[in-house]
Amino acid sequence: MLRLVSPRALRERGIIGMNARNHRYIQRYNDRVNYPAVDNKLKTKFLATKAGVPVPDLLGVVKHQYQVKDLPKILDPLERFVIKPTRGCAGRGILVVVGRDEQGRFLKPSGAALTHKDVNRHVSNILAGLHSLGGVPDFAMIERIIDFTDAFEGYSYQGVPDVRVIVFGGYPILAMTRLSTARSDGKANLHQGAVGVGLSIRDGTALRAVQFNRPITAHPDTDKPFDQLRIPRWRDHLEIATRCYAFTHLGYFGADVVIDKHLGPLILELNARPGLAIQTANGIGLRKRLDVIEALDHDELPPVKDRVDFAQERFA
Repeated sequence: MLRLVSPRALRERGIIGMNARNHRYIQRYNDRVNYPAVDNKLKTKFLATKAGVPVPDLLGVVKHQYQVKDLPKILDPLERFVIKPTRGCAGRGILVVVGRDEQGRFLKPSGAALTHKDVNRHVSNILAGLHSLGGVPDFAMIERIIDFTDAFEGYSYQGVPDVRVIVFGGYPILAMTRLSTARSDGKANLHQGAVGVGLSIRDGTALRAVQFNRPITAHPDTDKPFDQLRIPRWRDHLEIATRCYAFTHLGYFGADVVIDKHLGPLILELNARPGLAIQTANGIGLRKRLDVIEALDHDELPPVKDRVDFAQERFA
């Protein structure tokens, strides 16, 4: 059964705040020289591919304003795709296209139709830095859309669910899945109204669910209860998230994993400053699990399999 936990109980369970996250963990374990590996989604994709970590297919990249006029050459053969800024944050600037209407316009998950001019304007805004960290000029990347598994049927409103795994010291310590809603326009972003569901590290079953930090027990658009949710290929999710530690060289980060019904789990993106809502979704704080990992002998890091074994046993 899903558990509803009071704010007071959350504080007693080792909830860490932003200051503790920033000073005790991010500044201590994440060298800023390594931030570009995760702050730039395009670079993350190249590094992951080089390391043998699976990622969604890259269909195209637009780097300059003069290239916007050539977008139809890339998009016309595509029925479904995603456009996103390479240095975006909090889900801003992501455009999901799920099909075409009879006039050939692009359809968003909400059913809204966009013309080529609309899409060109969106890409131009990305290049100008409208959605990027610090507002600096950016690139727009076009990815193949994920065909999500039937296991999420009724748990997501037209968008692709993802799993956020917090990795600390090379160990997966806490996880949640983010499920899109009509409110979030098909995006798995908690700030925009997606649902966060805390997951058991042992087996990927649902523990607790929140929307806008308030507990809920069923998906707001379908009324399907979350206590029936279990993530398929859970072990694979934990292993590919853990493998990212080797090429990011970050001690504390979030790995976002999506599962494609044909390709299996894929790394969508990484985050050197993962948000703290994952604690609310799980009904437990990060602090106790962080303490466990800090107490380990880090002179010789065990293989990925052994680290995942440890996490699944210790954090069950």
